[in-house]
Amino acid sequence: MAGLVLPAGCAGCGAGRGAGALCAECAGELTAGAVRRVVPRPRPPGLPAVFAAGAYAGAVRGALLAHKERGALRLARPLGAALAAGARAAAGDRGERVVLVPVPSARGAVVRRGHDPVRRLALVAAERLRRSGIRAELLPVLRQRRAVADQAGLNAAARRRNVSGALEAVRAGALLLRAPGCRVVLVDDVMTTGASLAEAARAVRAAGCPGGPAAAVVAAPRDAFEAGRACSRP
Repeated sequence: MAGLVLPAGCAGCGAGRGAGALCAECAGELTAGAVRRVVPRPRPPGLPAVFAAGAYAGAVRGALLAHKERGALRLARPLGAALAAGARAAAGDRGERVVLVPVPSARGAVVRRGHDPVRRLALVAAERLRRSGIRAELLPVLRQRRAVADQAGLNAAARRRNVSGALEAVRAGALLLRAPGCRVVLVDDVMTTGASLAEAARAVRAAGCPGGPAAAVVAAPRDAFEAGRACSRP
């Protein structure tokens, strides 16, 4: 409601009156670059191929934080569209049904934020893929089987230990993931060390699914994105 009566700048750069959305320049920054396959260093064991639409920097970083931590839900559409581009590059052109499986947020974080940002972006991404002619759906089949610490401030090794064995697939969801002609794509908003996506991939494999690639809106640090192999953006 405050946005109705108070000036609100662009969520990316803070300029103008974006009302929590993105100005044209920042929106262009989100969609201008090529989707890239990104590899963190060191690469955690079990990490699948990961495709990201941008680097976690500048206006894109500001937009992600506004959506994730400050509830700027209007940003779900442009950020979800970027995630869709990454998911499309990850899935390839096989004509299979694409199933987006989001990395689950901790229950406490969902309560604190008032929403599940990754799941919201995955919903938008699935819709965008369907509009482009791809049979896509969202299956939030992963859940946390134990509590994990906040990943902020942890190095790569500590992040791997923190999330190791923390996820599992619900039984009914596991059956859906094993359906013939199903291309699973794990999705997250930010890939940093890759520990969370590697754990999600392990949980999917443990459920009897061969697994699949992964997609994120952005990769951090910036050099992980810039060093990646460019893919054509749909």
